[in-house]
Amino acid sequence: MQWNMGQVNSKNDIIQRQLADLVLNKENLMEINFIDVAAVTPDTLLISETESNRVHLLDSSEGEKLCEVELEDQPGNMCLAYENTAAVSVGLDKIQMIQVKDKKLALCGVVTVGKYVLGITSSSNYLVVSYSQRPWIEKVSMDGQSLEKFDNGRNPKHFKHPEFMCTVSDGSVFISDRDTKMITKLDANLKILQKFKSRLLKDPHGIISVTEDQILVCSQQNHSIVMLQPSTNTWSTLLGVEDQISCPYSLTYCPDQKKLFVALHQHCPDTIDTIREIKVYQIA
Repeated sequence: MQWNMGQVNSKNDIIQRQLADLVLNKENLMEINFIDVAAVTPDTLLISETESNRVHLLDSSEGEKLCEVELEDQPGNMCLAYENTAAVSVGLDKIQMIQVKDKKLALCGVVTVGKYVLGITSSSNYLVVSYSQRPWIEKVSMDGQSLEKFDNGRNPKHFKHPEFMCTVSDGSVFISDRDTKMITKLDANLKILQKFKSRLLKDPHGIISVTEDQILVCSQQNHSIVMLQPSTNTWSTLLGVEDQISCPYSLTYCPDQKKLFVALHQHCPDTIDTIREIKVYQIA
């Protein structure tokens, strides 16, 4: 599901908040081995935790934990499915719908999909799911009916680890693959349209769409957030080490507050310390 935050033309369009506001309650987060983060309502963030099979709800301004819900298996990546409702991958083959209402969490239903779910995104009234085994992509309805498939074949030349995805308004899908080190664009029928590569893109992880022609990607080994403009295959660095970005893992955006949230990885190969932080940047 696309958040339209308007144009982000350069690094000057992002205003870094005061240092005290950059870390969402670091003391609380140190106990959460989080895997993904999603802005579902204007004032809350969802965090999926792998070790205790829980999803946590945080106040996005104060960083306080509001509540949590335990799932039947390990949660993974998340996306906004529809208003106030997130879709969370659970275990090998489930998508759990979780509603945020009055700063509380409610389990809404489970969608069963193929085995070995890896990534998830949404567009209008359907989900797009990626799988880790013989990596392939599938478009499914909200009740789990298969609509389209992209079969990578026995020799996975197109995808190797398609973990993070996002969509734009025409239904096109952008897929971040850390092993191919590329961003791949598919149309709404899951046909490959274009592949993008850059020296700025090293170990790509989380990905979100700003507009149809502005895609933000976590470049983990470069310690940066980079922006791709697909129409011209133009890349630029939006946030970097000087903006206190270190091993960015995933990111999400709240259009109502115009805030960009960047989750830093717990175990960065370039550092000794364990990192559990979510940094906040204001969009001008």
